[in-house]
Amino acid sequence: MEVGLRLIDDAGSARSLLSLAVLADELGFDSVWYPHDSFRLNSWPLLGATAVHTSRIRLGMRTNLATCDLSEIASAAVTLDILSSGRAMVGLGTHTTKMLSWIGLKADDDVIERSRDSVLVLEKLLRGERVADVSRFFPWTDEAFLRCEVPRPDLPVYMAPFGAEYMRVSGTVGAGSLPMVTPPSSAPDVVRLVREGAESAGRADVEIVGFLWISVADDRDEALRCVDDVVAYFGVYLDDFALAHVGLCQQDFAEIRAALDRGDKEAARRLVTPPMRRLAVAGTVEDCLEQLAEVAAAGVTHASLGGPLGPDPGRAVRLIGEKILPELART
Repeated sequence: MEVGLRLIDDAGSARSLLSLAVLADELGFDSVWYPHDSFRLNSWPLLGATAVHTSRIRLGMRTNLATCDLSEIASAAVTLDILSSGRAMVGLGTHTTKMLSWIGLKADDDVIERSRDSVLVLEKLLRGERVADVSRFFPWTDEAFLRCEVPRPDLPVYMAPFGAEYMRVSGTVGAGSLPMVTPPSSAPDVVRLVREGAESAGRADVEIVGFLWISVADDRDEALRCVDDVVAYFGVYLDDFALAHVGLCQQDFAEIRAALDRGDKEAARRLVTPPMRRLAVAGTVEDCLEQLAEVAAAGVTHASLGGPLGPDPGRAVRLIGEKILPELART
């Protein structure tokens, strides 16, 4: 199983995230992703900066189809691939429909079909094709084609799904799937669903790049406490498919949601329960290694580790790079 980082601004400023990405490049991580969430640090400038400050690590461009036009995504992906000398990857999806209400948008009832068509259209653009009326979601004309250099027509494009049916469809197109494997115990079901989709499309195998939360430290209790912020903020957006794997449902986050709505982050943090902490890979190096080995055994081909990382993000990245990566490589 390959291992990458997913760096969100909970771990520090834009320059701090860039420093962590450079460190990951030096330590041998396989990829780095920046979440592309509304009203957070924007991933595209971060990826551009990372491209010119690193030399080997692959760069995951996560997007939101509800807020980014596919024509812009296509040109941004090609630009990133040029700047990084062929290290770009693209993930297409909506991440969560709930955040759309923040900007007055309603969830798209056809989000799965739109995501599928987006992958197919982007692949056509990267191959230098014109994409006129290839999908009801893209009523483009014959003038819809990339006019810039496209050095890598096979740039990997993944669908980023949530929920069971979305995960199945994500196995039918593109390079593979970018599901949230949250909690880690959901890995076998996630892999099964993606593979079911792949098999239905006559595909022998697909990549499964699982996004996991992680908190690692020398002290187990410190690592577990560090999970609370990310669980309180993002846990309210997880669906029941994910939450059921640790005996939870969306209603269990009602009080946390209310605390966040009134701006009381400290109260939200205090409401995080031990079962909620199981949404993340967390603990000492040994604890995290054991949990990640189970994710690998389930069939996840690439683990993208994000969230708080740990009470000291730099120390956490070093612990993962120097102690966890070598052990995973031996399994």
